[in-house]
Amino acid sequence: MSIEPELLKILVCPETKAPLVLDGETLVSTDKETRRRYRIDDGIPVMLIDESETVGEDEWREIMKRHNKA
Repeated sequence: MSIEPELLKILVCPETKAPLVLDGETLVSTDKETRRRYRIDDGIPVMLIDESETVGEDEWREIMKRHNKA
């Protein structure tokens, strides 16, 4: 199940308010300092900072390149 484009336009990282990109079954913050990744459970984004993970810098850069955010 995917995130509707309209919803993706308004979702932001709860920590930094940076835009998010949909990468597979996760949402990844475009903020290069925090590099947060939020999972999606049954089509519902889990936007809790405590349940997010930090993406390594190299992986984050690759994700941003894939989504033309680099």
